[in-house]
This record gives sequence, structure tokens and C-alpha cells, in this order.
Amino acid sequence: MTTADLFLQQAINGLSLGAMYSLLALGFTLVYGIMELINFSHFNVFMVGSFVAMVTLQMFGLSGQDTILTGLPLVGVMLVAFLASMTLCGAIGVAIERFLLRPLRAVKGPAAMITTIGVSYVLFNAVLLSIGADSKNFPNPLPPLTFAIGGAVLRLREILIWIISLVLMGGLTYFVQFTRLGKAMRATAQDPEAARMMGVEVDRVVMTAFFVGSALAGASGMIFGLYYNLSKVDIGFAAGLRAFTAAVLGGIGNVPGAMVGGVLIGLIEALSGQVVGTAWTDVIIFGILVLVLVFKPVGLMGRVAPNKS
Repeated sequence: MTTADLFLQQAINGLSLGAMYSLLALGFTLVYGIMELINFSHFNVFMVGSFVAMVTLQMFGLSGQDTILTGLPLVGVMLVAFLASMTLCGAIGVAIERFLLRPLRAVKGPAAMITTIGVSYVLFNAVLLSIGADSKNFPNPLPPLTFAIGGAVLRLREILIWIISLVLMGGLTYFVQFTRLGKAMRATAQDPEAARMMGVEVDRVVMTAFFVGSALAGASGMIFGLYYNLSKVDIGFAAGLRAFTAAVLGGIGNVPGAMVGGVLIGLIEALSGQVVGTAWTDVIIFGILVLVLVFKPVGLMGRVAPNKS
């Protein structure tokens, strides 16, 4: 394989990672855009989503990498697994907002953010005690279909990941830009008090942001399992930090920025691993986070906005 083919292969890998990071980063950016809150529980909502998808696939008799599906059975099983993961994770997000964060909404300071850290540890330890710390084989129902692009290989799983991510991100963009509730979310993000006086149900908007963001984390968790063919209790930390970096890079609070930032971080991770080695990948990614916060804290597509706190 030539150098050009190696870089093309890593670009394909990077786009798949970027799709996962983009979906996860959208959860950070939706909540921050409305509440100016970094939701650290999002890390492990993503992890829970991966296990929910794994268990759902196992309920259909899929385990490890033994069973291959095609046609309508494959589409149906994948759809059910995605819906189960997104629905349960969305429900977790709603519960976190309704019962833990809403009572703290009037409390100034870091109380809400610290609460999300506590929730993250609760989710982590609940899964750890019930499932264990070892890696679990994620079912792989996809047929081993590949396409040659020069010397690089494009697999069916990458194509599926791209399609699902584009559909979800396109659906979110349409929802935020053109639906009544989406416009209410944008109004609340700009000025929650003015939005409330104009008749916007701010509590409903905030709950919707948590549901949608957490549901996207669930979809991202299933994509992680399909891509790596494993799930583990500690996957939320590394993937969550990369997604947070993507949100900051794109401009936290900016939906298109989170998508662009996720793709860039995925490409940087894959290509830097090829150029300087995987040992330096974290140094490069989190070095980017530091540089963005120091020199351009609004990110690539963000804008300076007045503090609402």
C-alpha cells in the first residue's frame, strides 16, 4: 500500500470517527447553547447507549461476530437497536434534567455542573457493578462487503455509519431551523427570559434539548460498538473528551460547529496516528483544545454572546 493509499484509508477511518464524535458533540452543544452548562453526565450516557444497543442486538440472537444478516432483517434489527438506544438514553437525559438539574436552575455557581459529574459517576458504577469491567464483544450483523478505492478499503460498516450520521444530523438541523419547537429552542438560547415572556415554555424546551442530545449520544454509542466491535464501561471518558473538544473547536453552542468540529477531530485522530503514532494522538487532540480555549474560545463557527448567568 502506497503512502497515498495509507492516508486515504486513514481519511476513511477519520470520517467514521468524526461521525461518531459529531453526534456526541451535538449533545454538549445543545445543552450548553440553552443553559450554558457543560453536561458531564453525557460521557456515560453515551456508554449506556452502547450497552443498550448491544443487549438489544443480543435479544435478536446476535452475539460476537458469528451471525450475518442481509436485506430487510438487517435493516429491521439495526433500526430497532438504534431506536432502543436513542429512546432509553433520551429518557435518561430527561430524568437528569427534570429531577436533578431543574431544582438547581436558580442556583448560581457550579452546583449544576458538579451534579452532572456526580450523575456520570452513578451511571458508570451502576454499569460497572451490573456488567463488569471487561470488554464485551459487540454483535456484528453486517455482511463483510468491501469496496476498493485505489489501495484503500471501504467497508459496509463505514458506509452505514456515514448514512446514519448524515440522516440524524440532517434531521436535527431541520428540527432546529424549521420546526416550532426548534425555533423555541433558538429563542431560549438567545434570551430565555424574553422567550418566556413571548409564551415559550422554557421548561419544555430545556427538556427537549436534553432528550435530543442524549438520544444522539445513544446513537453515537451504537456507532462506537459497530465500529470497534466492542463495548466497555470506560469508553465514555475518552470518546466524551474528544467530542467535547470537537464541540469547543466548532464553537460550543453552535450546531453546525459541533458537526464540523467532530469531523475535524476524527480526521486529526486518524491521520495523526498514521503520521506520528497513536501514542501522540491524545497530546495533539487535547493540545488543540487548549489552543482553542486560549486563542479562539468561541471556536471556528461560534460567536461572542452575552453571559446569561
